Amino acid sequence: MLHAMTAKRPTPSPAARPAPISIALGKRVKECRHAAGKSQETLAFEAHIDRTYISAIERGIANPSIETLANICHSLNVTLAALFAPLDDVSLMPTGERRANAATPPEIKRSRLR
Repeated sequence: MLHAMTAKRPTPSPAARPAPISIALGKRVKECRHAAGKSQETLAFEAHIDRTYISAIERGIANPSIETLANICHSLNVTLAALFAPLDDVSLMPTGERRANAATPPEIKRSRLR
C-alpha cells in the first residue's frame, strides 16, 4: 500500500500538453473575467456553458468553438478582437502533437478537357 502512495505519477504525453495558443487564450479569458469582476459560475451562466468548461478553457485544456468564445466575449463585454489582440506574439506554428489522419485519401482521377 505504501508503494502505491509513493509511486510517481506518469508524465503527461506530449499530446496531453496544451498548445501554447490554448494556454495564452485561457489566461486572456481569465484576465478579462477578473477585469469584469465575474466568477467562473457567473460567466458560465451568462455564456450558457458549464462552469467546469470555463475552468478548462482558462487552464488551456479546452478548445472552445468560436461560438463559445463569442458567448464569453458577450458576457464579458469585450469583442473577439479585444480578446485575441494581446495574443499577437503567441506562436501559431503547429505543435506537431496532433494525431495523424488515418484515413486514406480518395483517388483523384484527372481528365483533360479539350
